[in-house]
Amino acid sequence: MERFTAWMTDSFSPKVNKIAKNPWVAAIQDSILAAMPMVFIGSFATILSIVKDFWEGFPDFSMISSFSFGLFSLFLAYLIPEAIMKRKGHAEVSKQAGLAGIAFFLLLVFPQFTAEGMIQFDFNTLGTGGMIAALVSGIFVGFIMNLFSKWKFIGEDSAIPDFVAVWFNTLIPIIVILLIGWLFTFQLEISLYSVVNSIFLPLVNLGQSFWGFVIIFFIGFAFLYTFGISTWVIYPVQSAIALPAIAENQANFAAGQEVTNIFTAEAGQLFLIGGGGATLALCIMLAFMAKSQRLKMIGKASLIPSIFNINEPIVFGAPIAFNPVLMIPMWINGLVGPILTWIVLKVGLVPIPHEPFQLWYLPGPILNWLVTASITGLIYFFVIFAASWVIYYPFFKIYDKQAIEQDKELLEEGE
Repeated sequence: MERFTAWMTDSFSPKVNKIAKNPWVAAIQDSILAAMPMVFIGSFATILSIVKDFWEGFPDFSMISSFSFGLFSLFLAYLIPEAIMKRKGHAEVSKQAGLAGIAFFLLLVFPQFTAEGMIQFDFNTLGTGGMIAALVSGIFVGFIMNLFSKWKFIGEDSAIPDFVAVWFNTLIPIIVILLIGWLFTFQLEISLYSVVNSIFLPLVNLGQSFWGFVIIFFIGFAFLYTFGISTWVIYPVQSAIALPAIAENQANFAAGQEVTNIFTAEAGQLFLIGGGGATLALCIMLAFMAKSQRLKMIGKASLIPSIFNINEPIVFGAPIAFNPVLMIPMWINGLVGPILTWIVLKVGLVPIPHEPFQLWYLPGPILNWLVTASITGLIYFFVIFAASWVIYYPFFKIYDKQAIEQDKELLEEGE
């Protein structure tokens, strides 16, 4: 382990740091971090909603989540092009780029107009479901605005006030951006949101197979997630396989027949300890073992949501997303969890879930016991937790060391 850690520190880390400092990658990280308060608010509102499941008289806080984290993609549509322009040295037009980003994003999620002149959006596209569209539109807008920043109607040496110069210098790139959005949506009638979902449809054909279970859970709950793309992107694909499967399991169990369908949402909950990528172990390390005060604070702030399997605060706050040092262990866990779960369910060490159970926000031990209705399911929680701890630990040590150096640099700059 010491040799591996040394290799990661001396060889691997310097290489990935170069990637992380790329202005385009850094801009996406900046944007996600800037929207973090909305993630925290949405996460805690989700936790409060648990009480309502057991007490009908408790206030419904779901709308707080809907209008905080539920608008996360809309926030990113503004923040990404703004951050790109700042990172590329064009801060004077960063706000205009952000506004263009919002307009282009709202075009790409395919709005509908009623006969009465009202505009309609699928609310999911503004939240987690539209994150890939927000990333694509944000990067595209940043690219166009950066490209046109090389040609200006009004130069820096002009006597015209700077804010007026910005107006005219951003007219053409914004017009180009909106024309492209108009062309895709209102002329070609192409919905980026629908296109993205259709890309994943072939995965449905994998069906109830080992590779189907491993690949879909890995891509949706680990790989794409580390790029800031929400797991809800492939939810239609997952549901098309999982919902009929659990219904069949339920019917077979009631009829006294063998339960065989492993690909269910309930089975996936067995290894999503703390959320996608089994991040609870990493959160505990950050909260109680990190030497960086910044990481320790993030870990403690993310601990309660992580216990309830809400890991947006740590994925976007640590961050794991677009952070090569922490992306790799999340990928490894994203493979190990589904593989081990498939094996233990297939050989019968843990019973295959046979009842619909979507209370994914229950703490792991309770959740595993209820989903499998067995003591072995409860024990399996600790097996997965131990495996995730071993996987995250060396990467956590590397990142903590980097964070300490970054904290020192920020402190020196502040002085």
